[in-house]
Amino acid sequence: MTAPIQKDNRVHIIQGEYYVADNKDVMVTTILGSCVAACIRDPLAGVGGINHFLLPGTPGRTKAGEAERMGVHLMELLVNGLLKRGARRDRLEGKLFGGARTVRGHNDIGRHNVEFAERFLRDEGIAHIGGSTGGLHGRRIQYWPVSGRARQILLASTVEVERPAIAPAPAVVSNAGELELF
Repeated sequence: MTAPIQKDNRVHIIQGEYYVADNKDVMVTTILGSCVAACIRDPLAGVGGINHFLLPGTPGRTKAGEAERMGVHLMELLVNGLLKRGARRDRLEGKLFGGARTVRGHNDIGRHNVEFAERFLRDEGIAHIGGSTGGLHGRRIQYWPVSGRARQILLASTVEVERPAIAPAPAVVSNAGELELF
């Protein structure tokens, strides 16, 4: 997992990352399409965190190197990170964001991500107190983990597409005149 980008009291996380904070001035941001971010906190302990996952994942069935992008892995890391900072499981509350339908077709990945996250909160006894999921627009999320305040900005440029075509890798000619394929 890469380290989140931090500047002053702003932290930006990307797919496969999570962040836990107990500093009331920290704001965490992320940009979501079909991915989901879970914002979970313990209001009495003054600690909270956020994650950003690509797919739900299946316990014990995720390939090596893929686990860090999966919800099943990142939800556990986030909850354990909160508990290590003094949170109590019975006081946790969560908000869910993301899960947009960004690709038209028979498999709505965003909906599957949201269903997984809602089921995880329910199964773990974490109160689901809000958020914003689904729809056709991506979102930029700003989250203050200690207070639980969240701000969402819908991205107007999200476009639902048919299944994206896989373009062939571009050929690049190096300075020496050799051909490199990526």
